[in-house]
Amino acid sequence: MNIKTLMLAAVGGMVGLSGVAATSPALADGEHFIPMLVYRTGPYAPSGIPIANGFRDYYTLINARDGGVNGIKIAFEECETEYNTKLGVECYEKLKNNGAHGAALFNPFSTGITYQLIPKAPVDKIPILSMGYGRTAAADGRVFEWVFNFPTTYWSQASAFINYVAQQEGGLDKLKGLKIAHVYHNSAYGKEANPTLEVLAEKYGYDLTLLAVDHPGQEQKATWLQIRRLKPDWIFMSGWGVMNQVAVKEAAGIRYPMDHFVGNWWSGSDADVIPAGKGAIGYKSATFHYAGAGFKVHDDIIKYVYGGDEAKAKENNIGEVLYNRAVINAMFSVEAIRTAQGKFGNKALGGEQVRWGLENLDLTEARLKELGMEGFTRPFKVSCADHETGGPIIIQQWDGKQWSMVSDWIPTMRDVVRPMIEAAAAAYAKENNITPRDC
Repeated sequence: MNIKTLMLAAVGGMVGLSGVAATSPALADGEHFIPMLVYRTGPYAPSGIPIANGFRDYYTLINARDGGVNGIKIAFEECETEYNTKLGVECYEKLKNNGAHGAALFNPFSTGITYQLIPKAPVDKIPILSMGYGRTAAADGRVFEWVFNFPTTYWSQASAFINYVAQQEGGLDKLKGLKIAHVYHNSAYGKEANPTLEVLAEKYGYDLTLLAVDHPGQEQKATWLQIRRLKPDWIFMSGWGVMNQVAVKEAAGIRYPMDHFVGNWWSGSDADVIPAGKGAIGYKSATFHYAGAGFKVHDDIIKYVYGGDEAKAKENNIGEVLYNRAVINAMFSVEAIRTAQGKFGNKALGGEQVRWGLENLDLTEARLKELGMEGFTRPFKVSCADHETGGPIIIQQWDGKQWSMVSDWIPTMRDVVRPMIEAAAAAYAKENNITPRDC
């Protein structure tokens, strides 16, 4: 396993390969410790590198600009998983007890790894923040006390996609008879949206076709031959890494109308569309934040992390979709720690305390503005029972050079999704002898 340890503090010290300053890996008693599971290598590296850089840069920013979270610095270690579940679990075991107070929380950034860590979290008393991925049923905090997947989930996203299709077609009643295909990564992640799409197909009468693509997704000729024969009105894709690049190229190759091809929020990064060139123009994807480096937080990263070197920041993916997603994820982690400090004091915190911070996180418009993220993403409030919040999505479209928003915020179908979540959580509780909390 390739382990790379980075202890981030104020800018200064040795400059690493990526041009970001870092100190020696020595964890102090007075620091929050946040492990970071990364995949800078392997078939998913094009997606993993900007994610890892976004996390690293935001934690560096907090230390350099603010002196830490209320004066308490953040330390983290990178552990290379190659997006491999077995390596991810090894990284978890290696890092969970590091630091004076152990890990504050884990961001697995893999649905497969998340599934394996869910039963470990209550035993080790370390919360899991699987932001917009992982096990959707974990949205029910009564059963999954230690897992959080805000601001929205795969099931909610799938319902919002159907809402978007209805908007484009002229109403929910116009869904009847439409042909919709779901092209998905043949993994726990890729399959997550299927139950919602199936329930809604029965409810609204559209014809659903499910098309699995095996890991890593480079061979898709048979899939797109089926699509060519089927001629679906809309395609939804739950892909990752090279699978997305290949799918966009294949769609362009059969001249599928790209404005009716919508990826989920893991199928809409710069790396997914650039390889297809002009063929990718018009392709869409869901998201829950904006793309680009036009927010104050980006200005601050360039100033405090890169010493004003905008070119170096661009080399490290600033403003790209997945970089921005990691910045937001890191911000959620930091704000949960800050929330917990409001109850437990301005000191380094462990997992039990940070779990309370995650469950009581109230991210307001005013706070987003203070963070330099006004308009970057949506506010939300977590609760004991609701670890998701069921936030809306927005649709972005690739114009050949950049992503632009082409919809308003689209609501999810909470009336359909929440009962599904509660039923799945109840089944999990029964299987695992868990007594749900009284929230």
